[in-house]
Amino acid sequence: MASENWLNQDFYKVLGVSESASDADIKKAYRKLARKYHPDQHPGDETAEKKFKEVAEAYDVLSDKKQREEYDQIRKYGAAGFAGAQGFPGGASGFPGGFGGAGFPGGAGGFSAGGQNINIEDLLGGMFGGGGFGGGGGFQQAPRRGADAEASVRISFKDSFTGTSRTLGRHDGSETTIRIPAGVKSGQKLKLRGKGQPGPGGAGDLIVHVTVDTHPVFTRDGDDVVVRIPVSLQEAVQGTILEVPTPDAKTVKMRLKPGFTAGNKLRAKGKGFTTKKATGNLIVIPEVQVPADLSDEAQQAFEAFIALAGQGKVREEFSRKAAQ
Repeated sequence: MASENWLNQDFYKVLGVSESASDADIKKAYRKLARKYHPDQHPGDETAEKKFKEVAEAYDVLSDKKQREEYDQIRKYGAAGFAGAQGFPGGASGFPGGFGGAGFPGGAGGFSAGGQNINIEDLLGGMFGGGGFGGGGGFQQAPRRGADAEASVRISFKDSFTGTSRTLGRHDGSETTIRIPAGVKSGQKLKLRGKGQPGPGGAGDLIVHVTVDTHPVFTRDGDDVVVRIPVSLQEAVQGTILEVPTPDAKTVKMRLKPGFTAGNKLRAKGKGFTTKKATGNLIVIPEVQVPADLSDEAQQAFEAFIALAGQGKVREEFSRKAAQ
């Protein structure tokens, strides 16, 4: 649904993309800014939180094909004479002949702008919640919808992975249960139509702001789940089968090849977050745990091993790359 505030919001500028930006460009810009201004990166910073919400709102509109088309239409024709909350600079006389039909080819129902026939009722109806032209050429304002209500929920990392539900209190003392879909991100907004304040034209919407708690093991990168798993020196040298946990309390078996090199990653395709648009992967980063506090016997054995298995110049290639 269009919003009067869209006339004053440049969502393209908020995301730093052009009006011809592709869906992929918009998503890329959103992810970059969302990471930059995420509340977890700026605890207590109201400016960053406000910026994060602006970025999320811009992405909500521009990532939805229908909303983006409506937004582009309102921006285009709003700049030609519909700007401002009143919509008509100077009142009804902002159009030649007022609303009596003069200046509107074919009557009050339409007019020509830049060679295009525009249905004034459809355009204004979208901008002002259904207002139209009544009999006799007068403008009638449709009954106003109730105001939108806002609420906040905090969920666990696991719940954001699997999806969950929450029961929220409403303004009239009643309760409503909302479904939080799998793949929801921290800072994302969910809209429940008709669950806001009541009004003559119907109830407004309930806007729910979601915050996802951090996890001691798992992190999120786009739609991927990233987990760092400890492995022993023996496992790194000889290889093993790792049983890797996932956020939904399941496990995935993955093969760690002999001679594992630090920095290498394992990938389980399709085991990340699932959203309407994509399914991520599970990214596993093994971390070798080097034994400490060796006994004298173990130390002697280790020194014998080093003598037999030469270590070579392990940083030679690294230094060469660093000097480039």
